[in-house]
Amino acid sequence: MSFVVGLTGGIGSGKSAVGDLFAAQGIAVIDTDAIAHELTAPGGTAMPAIRAEFGDAVAAADGALDRAAMRAIVFADPSARKRLEGILHPMIRIESERRLAAAESPYVIYMVPLLVESGDYHKRVNRVAVVDCREETQIARVMQRNGLARPDIERILAAQASRAERLAAADDVIDNDGALAELAPRIDQLHQSYLASAARIG
Repeated sequence: MSFVVGLTGGIGSGKSAVGDLFAAQGIAVIDTDAIAHELTAPGGTAMPAIRAEFGDAVAAADGALDRAAMRAIVFADPSARKRLEGILHPMIRIESERRLAAAESPYVIYMVPLLVESGDYHKRVNRVAVVDCREETQIARVMQRNGLARPDIERILAAQASRAERLAAADDVIDNDGALAELAPRIDQLHQSYLASAARIG
């Protein structure tokens, strides 16, 4: 696939809603978060290595990753995040590349939450689109969606790139501080722009 748009944003920014709008236009959306969930689901190919590294306590009764247990380990031990990423990221990359190669839409949305944090992802996209909103909006959305306490969400935000860092890396900024209905016309406009860009290099 010749034209790839890297879509990113902090937790609670609304990346999934944006991805769904591009998918509704018939565009292939490769979601690295979704791939990570598949890898850590019951029977997921990453689970044996994760259990070997962190112990059986990080596996739920059904064999899936116990996200609350893993989150507690990562918060308590900064090196644990790197060890977990060392297992997951190569597997995510292999599956992402397989899906990129198989995509048949005019361009591809490559949804990577930590795109700005990981430079080698950045080299593999033609444009970077950042879903942006205020930090307070992010916190409110995650509290409502995941039921996490505010201090836990703030720790997650602190581990991610700052809003300013993401905006500095952006070719396109998608404002998502308001209602979901306000997103659709913005995505329509970007879709036409990406179609034109893909046609130019295709």
